[in-house]
Amino acid sequence: MSLEQDVAAARRAVDELEAACTPLSRHFGDTVDARRLRVDVARLRDDLALLCGAARVARGIPASSAVRYDDGYDPGPGGSGRAVR
Repeated sequence: MSLEQDVAAARRAVDELEAACTPLSRHFGDTVDARRLRVDVARLRDDLALLCGAARVARGIPASSAVRYDDGYDPGPGGSGRAVR
């Protein structure tokens, strides 16, 4: 199978897992374990997206420049401290 087919199969599996877990969450309500199950399914979805992004970079497809060139500095709610005059 190609990479695209494997990714599509994995996404379908996550969708099926989510569909199977949703009724369980309804039975147990908003408990810690039910919330964790929902978070775990969401994490699977996120991990698959991250993995697919890593595969794109490995295949020579550049990632978004906004992500690649971000210096990680978060100026926070106050901004950079420079005033606009």
